[in-house]
Amino acid sequence: MSAPPGTELVAPPAAPAEPRPAPVIYADSEPWSNDPLLTSYLESVVVDDGAPVDGILSEKNMRLLTEPLNSSWDGPAPGVPFVTMANVGLFHTRGEPPIVPDVMVSTETTQGDDLSLKENLGYFVVLRGKVPDVAVEIVSNREGGEDTHKLVTYARIRVPYYAIFDPQNRLGGGVLRVFVLAHKRYVPIAPDWLEGLGLGLKLWEGTFEGVHTTWLRWCDRNGVLIPTGAEKAALAEQRAEQSEQRAEQERQRAEQERQRAEQKDERLKRLEAQLRALGVEPGNDA
Repeated sequence: MSAPPGTELVAPPAAPAEPRPAPVIYADSEPWSNDPLLTSYLESVVVDDGAPVDGILSEKNMRLLTEPLNSSWDGPAPGVPFVTMANVGLFHTRGEPPIVPDVMVSTETTQGDDLSLKENLGYFVVLRGKVPDVAVEIVSNREGGEDTHKLVTYARIRVPYYAIFDPQNRLGGGVLRVFVLAHKRYVPIAPDWLEGLGLGLKLWEGTFEGVHTTWLRWCDRNGVLIPTGAEKAALAEQRAEQSEQRAEQERQRAEQERQRAEQKDERLKRLEAQLRALGVEPGNDA
């Protein structure tokens, strides 16, 4: 399948240096609750249609993209909050149905904790004050429109980054394609670093929950994977074991040095005794 119009490979424009805006900290009791238009809008939308259609591999990769960020990522900068969601409705425009990214990440905002409130069950741009920074789609068939109408929609609502992971290359555009929004349309970029997000994407061949295949993972600027909670714990345990091994090696070296010192002292004492037996007082040069 050919790439959609406007996705020719060009260098993305340099992002202007702008001060980081103040984080949008969302609470469960925002003033919008007194706004009848917003209240009516929220009451009219369906946030969960109860009809998931993703396969096991897609579901696992969604969690492999969300769980590590919650477990191991400190955000794009110290003190900057973020949310990451999988298969959750992105409500972007009143009067239009939501688009449902397989994974999305949004910085500079938080999500309310009270899940009895409808506004906390989806991502509402009107409440968050911004669109997500990145949307990721995982291709499982040719019917999802990941490189057609979904690409157009994400560009129209101005999501800065968009990634298509196509493990079987069903769409014919390659296993991994990443785009940045430039002049209201997407242009392809290298996946290894998304400057505005503070994360990169890479393909990783490995085993996750007993399944060995090629997965899509987040990484840092140096290409190091953002670990899952289990990987982070295993790494901490490995480092603790290595630290204990180094400490044990230091103890063994210290013991060897002590033994060598004792052996040297014993040899010196035996030599002094031999000299005295010959009538020579050790240390007496006269």
